[in-house]
Amino acid sequence: MQRRWDIFCTVIDNFGDIGVCWRLARQLTQDHHQVVRLWVDDLTSFSCIAPDVNPEIQQQVVQGVEICRWQCVSVEVEPAEVVIEAFACELPDVYVAALLQRKKQPVWINLEYLSAEPWVVQCHGLPSPHPRLPLIKTFFFPGFVQGTGGLLREKNLIARRSTFSTTAERAFLQRKGLLKRKPGEIRISLFCYDTAPVTKLIQVLSESSKPVLLIVTEGSVAGSIASLLNNPSSRTEKLIQYGQLTVQIIPFMEQADYDLLLWSCDFNFVRGEDSFVRAQWAGSPFVWNIYPQTESAHWKKLDAFLDLYTANMPEEMADAVREIWACWNGRYEINSAIWLNYFSFRESLTEHNKDRVKQLLKQDDLASSLAQFAENKL
Repeated sequence: MQRRWDIFCTVIDNFGDIGVCWRLARQLTQDHHQVVRLWVDDLTSFSCIAPDVNPEIQQQVVQGVEICRWQCVSVEVEPAEVVIEAFACELPDVYVAALLQRKKQPVWINLEYLSAEPWVVQCHGLPSPHPRLPLIKTFFFPGFVQGTGGLLREKNLIARRSTFSTTAERAFLQRKGLLKRKPGEIRISLFCYDTAPVTKLIQVLSESSKPVLLIVTEGSVAGSIASLLNNPSSRTEKLIQYGQLTVQIIPFMEQADYDLLLWSCDFNFVRGEDSFVRAQWAGSPFVWNIYPQTESAHWKKLDAFLDLYTANMPEEMADAVREIWACWNGRYEINSAIWLNYFSFRESLTEHNKDRVKQLLKQDDLASSLAQFAENKL
């Protein structure tokens, strides 16, 4: 049945939270035929990954989703039947007051951050009564195992990935102005936080025995790389040559194109939540830069995922994965030996990731889980 949904999102680190919410809103609209309104507090950052979004317009429809500036919530706004409070953002008081006026209590969902920690299964689906009002919201956790809400996965995603041919890759690279592959080249996408040891990675890659193309999105990390390589052998504004390494700096991509970039690369360095999940669907070896938290709380989250991810790996391969992930997140210092050890498992990791995808496909995807949960409550 078609229901009305309101998804509220605050843009915290520019792209992670809104990346997830935008994919979810589109999937609910396109795959499940729901009526979705997405409330966002920063349309400028949003427009970097959704170029059809006009930051100057308060209310607009893009790809079937109604997009509204958060600041426009007022007493005139009629709440939807299903309300998603994404990543612990707090609903506006005026909107909560309007929820009380509905004849039937809405399905109010607190969509939490993705984690592989064991406690997630116990907390998924737990009710949380409002401390003062006769309203109840439910904690909804994405996850990698049965008993969680699953991962975002469009209905046609795996089919599109499986039919992405060498010809399709060439067409994509040409359309986006990306360099053609050189013989024997290693192609790497880089999307990370400022805290990642980019300087060390650049040095390691520049000493490679094979040519390396590092594709970096515009922003502070790309700026740091450009400053670091201020005496390269050759350089243009968006292309830097340094030893065996070529760095190509590119604009932000719309999400569907970013998927194609991940599919076109041999290794993907990803960050946060959205690109982290998309790298897993891509199937190539990937290295995750987790969002740093106070008191090193992120290490528990990182280690929990690694326990899950490496569970069926040969010991040597699991050690190589753990080592480079630890280095990339600042626990140790990365060097050529660590990179080459990880690189040596490239083919085995690709096969492992294909098996992981098959396991993840046994779960319902996150949008389907949410749609079914909401329908059961209404």
